[in-house]
Amino acid sequence: MIHLIPSHQGRPADDPIFSLHHEAAQRRARGEHVIDATIGVLLGDDGALAVLPAAARAVREVPAVEWATYAPIAGTSDFLRAVIDDLLAGEPEMKRMAVAVATPGGTGAIRHAITNFLEPGEALLTTNWFWGPYRTLCDEADRGFETFEMFDGSGKLDVESLDAAIARQLASQKRVLVVLNDPAHNPTGYSMSDDEWIAVADRLASRAATCPITLLVDCAYFLYGARDPRAFLRRLRPLLGSVTLLFAWSASKSFTHYGLRVGALVACAGDAERAMVEAALCYSCRGTWSNCNRGGLAAITRMLADPELARACTVDRENAKALLLARVDAFNARAARRGLRYPRYEGGFFVTVFVDAPHERAATMRSQGVYVLPQLPAAADTPAGASAPARVKGGALRIALCAVASGDVERLVDVLAEGLTLPT
Repeated sequence: MIHLIPSHQGRPADDPIFSLHHEAAQRRARGEHVIDATIGVLLGDDGALAVLPAAARAVREVPAVEWATYAPIAGTSDFLRAVIDDLLAGEPEMKRMAVAVATPGGTGAIRHAITNFLEPGEALLTTNWFWGPYRTLCDEADRGFETFEMFDGSGKLDVESLDAAIARQLASQKRVLVVLNDPAHNPTGYSMSDDEWIAVADRLASRAATCPITLLVDCAYFLYGARDPRAFLRRLRPLLGSVTLLFAWSASKSFTHYGLRVGALVACAGDAERAMVEAALCYSCRGTWSNCNRGGLAAITRMLADPELARACTVDRENAKALLLARVDAFNARAARRGLRYPRYEGGFFVTVFVDAPHERAATMRSQGVYVLPQLPAAADTPAGASAPARVKGGALRIALCAVASGDVERLVDVLAEGLTLPT
């Protein structure tokens, strides 16, 4: 007799990223020279975690009583105000319309968006190249998961595919939650252009006249792109009052404290429902994790709101970012010579190289001591009757360049390119 409910039987016990990372770590511990490009943490060229010194100091300086005391259900007011001020700097109307709750990392923010802006059985909509836990979060919350084709024939965001998918969802479930991971998309590394954001906003605005549309921007990596990280916000101004804007904000990458589990969901809602949205998000906090890490909230609040500490964190982050961007430049230069095919990559933790038979290719690379994550586009998730994504043949390999030492980038690209069959 099995007591576990049928829908939860047969679930995998571990995430494939962490499984591959563990295997690579074991080989490295045995003295092998292994390139581990699986896990999304920024490492120095010595292989150690690249921790911002000013951020580490702020964590150490949090008084013991702050670590020991319960945080308010929604998070401390100072933290919430600091996050809104940081994220929406230069956008006074968005700040006026914003409410927020603290979450355990960006993952908690995405969870709250799914459960508060979709009914059970309704489906989230995102790109067909996506961060795997999006689907896990939907499955765990009894929500569906659908995708649109991320890239058009010229390698740009396929706005037509997005619009068609929105139309299908509006016809079937009468509401839409679109998730866009930008800038520095995980897993492809792609950052949308200004024109692409304008086009997306135009389509959302035209569709929002008939049914509720919510846009969630997962901006976990936004401070590691090559351009102004907040430039896209001005393209969302026309949506205020008609489209609910959500932002999954995370301190994990921004302050290199992944284990602190500090994040927030920021919501810009219309005047008529703002208080209702805030109450619903607080209720969800109580009904899931109850309270976040108060000591972590206190430390991150100082990093955001204390002018001297914020400047020090920015300097430290820019140094870490410079290391990452140097790897990006080295990857782009070598990959161009070796003929790799991948989206525009200007910055961020990850890049995705398109290949056929990605699982077989990744296994061959592991035999050579190079670990990457095989991926397939979500063509199978396209609803019946819709045209299936077909422009990218086969699949891809996700490379966490953030974890690859600068001296290993050339070998990484060469192993990627060996025997590679490029898609047609």
